[in-house]
Amino acid sequence: MRLYQVSKRIVDVIGAGAGLLLSAPLMLVAAVAIKLDSPGPVLFSHMRLGRNGQPFQMLKFRSMYQDAAARQVSLVSDNDIAGPVFKIRSDPRVTAVGKFIRKYSLDELPQLWHVLVGDMSLVGPRPPIPDEVARYEPWQRERLAVKPGLTCIWQVSGRSDVPFDEWVRMDIEYVRRRNMWLDLKLLLQTIPAVITGRGAY
Repeated sequence: MRLYQVSKRIVDVIGAGAGLLLSAPLMLVAAVAIKLDSPGPVLFSHMRLGRNGQPFQMLKFRSMYQDAAARQVSLVSDNDIAGPVFKIRSDPRVTAVGKFIRKYSLDELPQLWHVLVGDMSLVGPRPPIPDEVARYEPWQRERLAVKPGLTCIWQVSGRSDVPFDEWVRMDIEYVRRRNMWLDLKLLLQTIPAVITGRGAY
């Protein structure tokens, strides 16, 4: 396990560094598009929980209007996912540019920085929101045993089309089975998942 952890960190640093350099022009275009599309900052900072529930401020490209948090209260009954997670197909709070960058996961590119500094990994369960974790059942907390990642099993298996309990089971499967070959396999599977945009909303 120690060899795996060291190897994983090396892959994370090299992958995130290369990813930031290669995606810099794309991130610049995304930033300009976001700024022209709607009022508000280009980046959105949100509290998430990392390994063992350690909090950190996660960056994303902003894909929603500025009043999105306030409007969520009136949309709770429209939630399309069972469990503590809140997601809506055709969410009215998402901007025009936001729909595009979400579909192709471009909004997640700033998280390469979190991988580089060690808050996240390239592969691991997606980082949850504290309010969601507060409503977890005890068995679901096992997904917090490792660093959160940019991609994971359920992300390449249909993203938001996967029911919450099933995606937690997939995350726990990863926690228990994790190894470098599985990480590399999931990274390769992420490419077609991102290109097709399947299950993204």
